[in-house]
Amino acid sequence: MSQAPRELTLAELEAGLDHIRASPRDAGTVEMIVRRPRSGEREVLASARLDPNAGLVGDRWGAVTPPRGEQLTLMNARTVALLAQDRARWPLAGDQLYVDLDLSVANLPAGTRLAVGAAEIEVSAEPHTGCRKFRARYGLDAVRFVGSRVGHELQLRGINARIVAAGDVRVGDPIRKVAP
Repeated sequence: MSQAPRELTLAELEAGLDHIRASPRDAGTVEMIVRRPRSGEREVLASARLDPNAGLVGDRWGAVTPPRGEQLTLMNARTVALLAQDRARWPLAGDQLYVDLDLSVANLPAGTRLAVGAAEIEVSAEPHTGCRKFRARYGLDAVRFVGSRVGHELQLRGINARIVAAGDVRVGDPIRKVAP
């Protein structure tokens, strides 16, 4: 059985900021899709259906979350790669879409629309924050990193979104800003 990677220090995490900041601003790629059918369970998918009424179809969260723009969570793939150190550990973050795209507040303010695969989503004003499980999986310095001033500006913990137009999304699909 393989040992979990060691937790990175805050200094080691901060050393990765330039790579994260180099994420594409207008159009990127869906790197991983994860469905959480039950608490603590993760299914890595090649494709998924996004639905305005059901969220990510088959995910326990999207269908039961109040309509506050929190049907879907996205996390920057470069951030989770740094935190997890192993692609097999990405799903532990608990997000559904891992994307190579600049998720910063400056680049994707609330209300920004994104085409992801054949679906369309809208960035929520509701912040996405870490939880006890995130700390247990990636460490205290990871929580400090994503919760720092820079972490909030870059939305390193990820973003919440609501689904405005149904469609299928596949790993490798583009994710891009939709013109207002």
